[in-house]
Amino acid sequence: MANHNIPVKSLSFDSRIHDDHKNKEEKDIGKSYSFAARVVSDFDDNDDQKPRKPFTIDEGNEGHEEHGHDEEEEKEFTLDQLSEDIDQFINSLSSASDEPPEISHAVAKFLKKVEAKIEEYESTAQDTVAFGRDVEGDASFIAAINRLSGLMRALHGLKSNYMMPLLNQTSSVLHRVMLFLEEELRLILDESVCQNSNNNAADGSNSNKHTDSSLHSLKGRLQSLTSSAHRNDHQQEEGGDFCELQPLHEGGGGDTESEEQQQEGKDVTSTTFPFFSSDSVSSIRLIANAMIIAGYETECCNVFLIARRHTFEEELKRQGLDKISTDDVQKMNWEPLEGEISTWIRVFKHCTSILLPGEQTFYESVFPDHISTCQFLYGDLSYAILSIIVNFAEAVSITKRATEKLFKFLDMYETLRDTVPWVETKTPMYSSEESVEGLKSELSFAKSRLGEAAVSIFCQFENSIKGDNTKTPVASGAVHPLTRYTMNYLKYACEYKDTLEQVFEQHLNTDQTEEFSAFDHSSSSTEQQHKPAEQHQQEEEKHSPFASQLITIMDLLDTYLESKSKLYKDLSLRYIFLMNNGRYMLQKVKGSTEIHQVIGDNWCRRRSSDVRHYHKSYQRETWSRVLQCLNQEGLQVNGKIYKPILKERFKNFNQLFDEIHRTQSTWVVSDEQLQSELRVSISAVMIPAYRSFVARFGQIFTPGRQVEKYIKFQPDDIETIIEELFDGNPSSMARRKI
Repeated sequence: MANHNIPVKSLSFDSRIHDDHKNKEEKDIGKSYSFAARVVSDFDDNDDQKPRKPFTIDEGNEGHEEHGHDEEEEKEFTLDQLSEDIDQFINSLSSASDEPPEISHAVAKFLKKVEAKIEEYESTAQDTVAFGRDVEGDASFIAAINRLSGLMRALHGLKSNYMMPLLNQTSSVLHRVMLFLEEELRLILDESVCQNSNNNAADGSNSNKHTDSSLHSLKGRLQSLTSSAHRNDHQQEEGGDFCELQPLHEGGGGDTESEEQQQEGKDVTSTTFPFFSSDSVSSIRLIANAMIIAGYETECCNVFLIARRHTFEEELKRQGLDKISTDDVQKMNWEPLEGEISTWIRVFKHCTSILLPGEQTFYESVFPDHISTCQFLYGDLSYAILSIIVNFAEAVSITKRATEKLFKFLDMYETLRDTVPWVETKTPMYSSEESVEGLKSELSFAKSRLGEAAVSIFCQFENSIKGDNTKTPVASGAVHPLTRYTMNYLKYACEYKDTLEQVFEQHLNTDQTEEFSAFDHSSSSTEQQHKPAEQHQQEEEKHSPFASQLITIMDLLDTYLESKSKLYKDLSLRYIFLMNNGRYMLQKVKGSTEIHQVIGDNWCRRRSSDVRHYHKSYQRETWSRVLQCLNQEGLQVNGKIYKPILKERFKNFNQLFDEIHRTQSTWVVSDEQLQSELRVSISAVMIPAYRSFVARFGQIFTPGRQVEKYIKFQPDDIETIIEELFDGNPSSMARRKI
């Protein structure tokens, strides 16, 4: 029972009422009373057989009428004035031993005043919130209700039939009061939803009403919650939309006016969730506290549970997160589902960073003295709301696997993973241990499903390589589209390196491990074929499961490119193709810190060696025949230059060089550094050899037409033509002929 500060007993009211009733005739005992339950006989200390009259709410009025008290005098006593006598009566009940005390006639007045106050509230409000119109009056009424609760508890503590009518009457009035407070609490809590909805409507119609300015400012800030690139390089076809939550910046167009309204003494609705004004929070706190003190905690909690869950669901819907069934998720195409996932990530982060913390603050303000109630309500709400959000993640995790879904799955996984510490550190202060464990279990299950799906998608990515059965070589020996797709995909995947390392450690099963561990890495390059098995084993032991799977995919890509290179009949073009693709892979790895860390320096050295090997093979296949034409051996017969052989050498050189220029100027080497390296290496061999050959044997020909016929190119021309190679420009030779 609540402690009351009982003042020194004042008989100002009781003394008058007692005198009026002292000589009341016994015939009044049988009179009909509005709330009396039954008459119970009692005896005084002198064993007289005079029974005590049962208590009724009208008892005080009758005494006044018999002694001539008029109605105006009766109205002089307010709830505050009666409080002192009620406190004294409660104190007398608490200190009573065997004999219950005489019932104070102030009780009848008090109960009647309470009922009258309820009727006044109900007639004034007319299905709207009654509290908040008269703050002092509200506080006085709540104080009276708390005294009524104290009276009820004190009466319950007595075992006296004499007090039973008063107990019944008090219980009846208290129940009526609680019904009123319950409805009032519901109306105030629902005002949060209505206020927010009205604000949205005003914003949508560009309303200029000053009363909506603060909430209009909120909507503007919420609309600034835009999508941004989750990864720096997600611009390829497989990237997707990666969105993350932007902060809700404080300030805005409505702040100045809100400050002015506050300066004018007006109660301003909060621009942050849950959108309650300070007066509304105060009213909610008073009502909730009164209901709990009166023993109506269950009813209070039920109102909160229903109202706040409805508010949250409306807020989530307003943020763009609609309830989607598991069946509907399974039927959705990837493009709209991808948009729903982006919304889900944004709303989930907003919920855990703004909405639920705002709700915590709200509960802390309403239930500062009732921690267990606060824990129950917040635990139930957070569990219900997060369950709605998490159910969507579970539905997404069981959709059909596809390579393009990996990054969104990982985004969802990270969102759930990063929420678990928040549940562990933030919610225990406001939730029961059971609620916290329930939330952690829900989040962990959904996170596990997404992790398993991510591992499955990544491990099945090699099917994209194995399933490509095209028989047409890429034109001009350019980088194969599958090489671009694979390397970009792996590069983006490595930006999630820590997350993928985590999910592979947790969810990679034994069969998958054995599958990629058994892959024959030796087929990827010539140098790798001759590497000792012990060295391979040492390198493999250093790789994590994710790194091993990634290397498996890249080795598989190597094998694929080797097979596709055989589609080229021209061996020189075959080596250009392998160089282009090898250099592209190498540059992608070197250009990404994340993928470089996963692949390691050993792979980069092997790949560089492979590219050099292809380079040498190209030079040998293409230019060795040209250099043979410039070979001085076999030109002399009997110590003299044999002119027909010399002419044949120059003719062959001109023919071969023209053919190389015409053909290889259409080939493509997209990497500028590789293109430059090729041209420099060709020039370093061809120009000195040709210049020396022309300088020594050019004078053999007769100046004029013979020189022009056989010495078609000057050394400077050779350099110019070499600079035109690998441009992918078929018109270069035509321009030269013109």
